[in-house]
Amino acid sequence: MDNWDEIRTAFQVARMGTVSGAAEVLGVHHATVIRHIDALEARLGVKLFQRHARGYTPTEAGEDLMRVAKATDDQFGQLEGRIKGQGRGMEGELVVTSLETMAEVMVPLLAEFQEAYPDIIVRYLTGTRLFRLEYGEAHVALRAGPAPEELDNVVQPLGVLPVGLFASPTYIARHGAPQTAEDLAEHRFVGPDEERSKVPFTSWMNAHVTRDQVRFRTMDWYANEAAVVAGAGIGFLPIWARKAHPELVEILPREADWSGPLWLVTHVDLHRTHKVQTFLTFLKERAAAWQAA
Repeated sequence: MDNWDEIRTAFQVARMGTVSGAAEVLGVHHATVIRHIDALEARLGVKLFQRHARGYTPTEAGEDLMRVAKATDDQFGQLEGRIKGQGRGMEGELVVTSLETMAEVMVPLLAEFQEAYPDIIVRYLTGTRLFRLEYGEAHVALRAGPAPEELDNVVQPLGVLPVGLFASPTYIARHGAPQTAEDLAEHRFVGPDEERSKVPFTSWMNAHVTRDQVRFRTMDWYANEAAVVAGAGIGFLPIWARKAHPELVEILPREADWSGPLWLVTHVDLHRTHKVQTFLTFLKERAAAWQAA
């Protein structure tokens, strides 16, 4: 096939389901999209789409072509991400991803790194989504929990994500502060909305706190922290939450199984590049301070 533009257009039509949607993604006029589809169908001698009032639906032949087009598009994206991370210059994009709960320590760290290397464009991506390093979606990933096992990744330990059990003065004024694990049965908690959450402290919490005691349930760390600060209940937070909220009171001595291991993950193709290695060295030095704290 000597015209990738037509295949790429067909791929976007299949993905978006409409000519207008594909035109917007591609940045072309909708007439160009229609012309590409018509030309590709004429070239192949088959119908790739069923046209209907709601848009375009791929035929069986269209589905076959789309599978090949998607694989090719993914490979181009992977190549682009790798090329952007190569070279010895400390410039261009540095894409770092972590859990959102680490933003409080990662943002100042990234700002400090950018101050040292002002030509770097920092892209800091957070959330529960697992960004794919092999496709160039990120250059460096900080992950918590079991060691990542994706092929072609370089995985290095980075200590633990330190977690403590906290309550606000408001909560303590209303309900008192538990002195032992046995006292927890009389208290209210803030915790994950998912009963089978994979966060490290879940097993301990399930053994000491009934589900009915988790009276305020959230889906992300920011909401979890806000609920604890507001006095909705006792909850697990990263220990650096006290920097922003020094009034928080730590409940009970920390236990080792509350905190999960942290992993530093890079793709083998980018691991040895100057930019990534410079950032990894910088990050490891700063991470030592987290563990000391």
